[in-house]
Amino acid sequence: MTDYAIFWEWLSFAVRWTHVVTAIAWIGSSFYFIALDLGLRKTPSLPPLAHGEEWQVHGGGFYHIQKYLVAPEFLPEHLTWFKWESYFTWLSGFCLLVVVYYVGADLYLIDRNVLDVPNWVAIFISLGSIGLGWLLYDTLCKSPLGNSTYGLMGVLFLILVAMAWAYTQVFTGRAAMLHMGAFTATIMSANVFMVIIPNQKIVVADLKAGRVPDAKYGKIAKQRSLHNNYLTLPVIFFMLSSHYPLAFATEWNWLIAALIFLEGVLIRHFFNTRHARKGNPTWTWAAAIVIFLMIAWLSSGPKLPTGAETVPSPQAAVLMQSPHFEAASNAVLARCSMCHTAEPVWEGVVEAPKNVILDNPVAIANRAHDVAIQSGYSHAMPPGNVTEMTDEERAVIVAWFREGGK
Repeated sequence: MTDYAIFWEWLSFAVRWTHVVTAIAWIGSSFYFIALDLGLRKTPSLPPLAHGEEWQVHGGGFYHIQKYLVAPEFLPEHLTWFKWESYFTWLSGFCLLVVVYYVGADLYLIDRNVLDVPNWVAIFISLGSIGLGWLLYDTLCKSPLGNSTYGLMGVLFLILVAMAWAYTQVFTGRAAMLHMGAFTATIMSANVFMVIIPNQKIVVADLKAGRVPDAKYGKIAKQRSLHNNYLTLPVIFFMLSSHYPLAFATEWNWLIAALIFLEGVLIRHFFNTRHARKGNPTWTWAAAIVIFLMIAWLSSGPKLPTGAETVPSPQAAVLMQSPHFEAASNAVLARCSMCHTAEPVWEGVVEAPKNVILDNPVAIANRAHDVAIQSGYSHAMPPGNVTEMTDEERAVIVAWFREGGK
């Protein structure tokens, strides 16, 4: 178990690191090209078929960029396609979902106090809901409603609110927030894979065949790209939400998720308006601050009931038979439970960090992997060793975890 636990921890880290790196690349290119597109200007010197141009300065040089809605008369041999950032962001994110939430479904995906289902049922619901999101969104875009920017955004927002509520009726609060990110990110990446890139390939194929491409393909791709731009900031929030129980472990977590979408749209609207040289809508920041204060107020309401864990997982049941379990459990109760409990007593701590409860033997056994990694193999917990956990206590935690593996 020791080698497996360390391997799995580093696998999780590697996948998470890959996800973050590729997400930065995708978000960066998305923000850049939307800003570039909105800043394009028509000038008398534009070549035939050019839609607009932009002069930029960066890195000690000047860049002269021209945009063609279809393509220039002469298509260059080399084209740079911006697609792999999106694909690898989704693929790495899905791998992370598998590594953390599917493999650790008992701990991270399922809350028996919310919905007591087998692991495979919860995983099936997860996969089905993520796919459903794309089908609903794509159908809306292709319907007459797709011609109405505000109408489409309004209906999409209602779907997102409904999904936020539905996820909290099925999964843990932490998993519900994460699934809102996966739900939205799947829409964004599918936009690239299913619409934007195929449309661009149609245009390129027409040009190479000597045909005049239909401008509708570029228009559709631009609409989907703009949608992706407005959805980006909420997805980032959901990626980070697992670190903040006040976001995911309160009664109004679904409403907090809904408000995050509004706040993200407002912030992007400010920057997009500025890039388009259509004014300086500072009111969006005032509205975003009000929404943020509403979120903070909602998070101060009733917390989700955690309940004392009374049923150990199969692995935890084995760990509880270890001769080192009593000593390890006593060490955790003495050094960790003042913070990792439903009502922390440590000054300044109002929520159990990451909503991890370690105030009873079953909960400790169920969290054996995290306990061993955080306070046995490493000294990450307690933070700054404020409760003075001894080396002997750390050693017995490691011995217990190893013995349980046997």
